[in-house]
Amino acid sequence: MPANAAPTRRRLTREQRARQLLDVAWALVGDEGTDALTLGRLAEAAGVTKPVAYDHFVTRNGLLAALYDDYDGRQTMVFNERIGRARAQLADRAAAIASGYIDCILSQGSEVQGILAALVGAPELREVRRRYQQDFIDNCDIWLGPFAADGTVPLAGCWAILGAAEALSEAVAAGALDKADAEAELQHLIVATVKRR
Repeated sequence: MPANAAPTRRRLTREQRARQLLDVAWALVGDEGTDALTLGRLAEAAGVTKPVAYDHFVTRNGLLAALYDDYDGRQTMVFNERIGRARAQLADRAAAIASGYIDCILSQGSEVQGILAALVGAPELREVRRRYQQDFIDNCDIWLGPFAADGTVPLAGCWAILGAAEALSEAVAAGALDKADAEAELQHLIVATVKRR
């Protein structure tokens, strides 16, 4: 190629473009906050045309849902890896869940808190969040049920675990609580919930 020739731009596959747009969206949320996140702003920051952003996400709510899906996918991988490494004992499973939940929130920083807050704003986004909450509840019973007296964790107990995980993670992310203390408290709550008859 001659020295003065412009380099050829490589076209990204649809999956590669989606990944690029999600990465740019996470950066925008981190730098400017969730309220600033629009498909037009995303297109501008990613160096693509608006129709490209709209083609991938259709609406701002679609983008927010995709961001949460992206986060949830990473969280699921962390849980699966930690649960897989943990000894098949209640305390070890509880520790894996506690550390996994808190580490995932911390790894995404304040960005995921903004996405979670935005998911409450519209009915279709509330449904997205509710679906992911239900996935966690279902997994809780799979991960912990074998240690419960009757082979299943009460539904209310699973919801209590999720609520505590969210609240403790948020406190750690805000700097209001030490990570080790939060993990220990969540582990204790999980064990107590599973052992309760």
